[in-house]
Amino acid sequence: MRLTVVGCGDAFGSGGRLQTCYLVEAADTRFLIDCGASALIGFSRLGLDPNTVPTIFISHLHGDHYAGLVWWLLHAKHVAKRTAPLTVVGPAGVEARLKAAAEALFPGSTTVPPRHELRFLELAREVRLRVGSVAVTPFEVSHPSGAPSYALRFEAEGKVLSFTGDSEWVESLVLAGQGADLYVMECYQFEGGQRYHMSWSTIRPHLARIASKRVMLTHMAEAMLARRGEVVDPRVVLAEDGLVLDL
Repeated sequence: MRLTVVGCGDAFGSGGRLQTCYLVEAADTRFLIDCGASALIGFSRLGLDPNTVPTIFISHLHGDHYAGLVWWLLHAKHVAKRTAPLTVVGPAGVEARLKAAAEALFPGSTTVPPRHELRFLELAREVRLRVGSVAVTPFEVSHPSGAPSYALRFEAEGKVLSFTGDSEWVESLVLAGQGADLYVMECYQFEGGQRYHMSWSTIRPHLARIASKRVMLTHMAEAMLARRGEVVDPRVVLAEDGLVLDL
């Protein structure tokens, strides 16, 4: 399994980073974890082809995590001429929220059907869902978004990849990342307890009991980026746009 960081920034592009988007490649499939508004920019920078991605998983319904779907589908229709099926998997209401965003940004855009099959699947708390060769289990976290917000635990190719999404510390994050080969963890600040987000000082005491083989810190604000050199732990890697990790 290979993870490519298409975008690892926060909602505000701190440090010039693109919004959240990860490409995962397993033996027989590819999928995205989140699709922030800058996802297509990241794909273009890295020379990646959106038409080769059959599945997009969305952790929660904030624009820096799902709004890129608006441009993704327009690009598929008008530029890439996509014909391959696409599955979008997300919290309850993901289809309606996407259509509302698309109509607000590009009125009338949802009235023209795509050339390709498009289906939406909804996640349910701690219910394991299989999409092709990938299994995902969502764990509810604390990050208000108008729908349930989830940490996601993926299983593919005998590997486990977990992603916290955005959240303040909750115990479900332990279950989501337990023993994972890689745990991508939101780390908005270096220290302190900003509501609905995590910091390095919050994450660090829990690493031993989560027992993930590796941890990637992501979604860092300017203050966290300024102090990222103080994160010295052999278990931890810091996300950068364009970084590639093999699991």
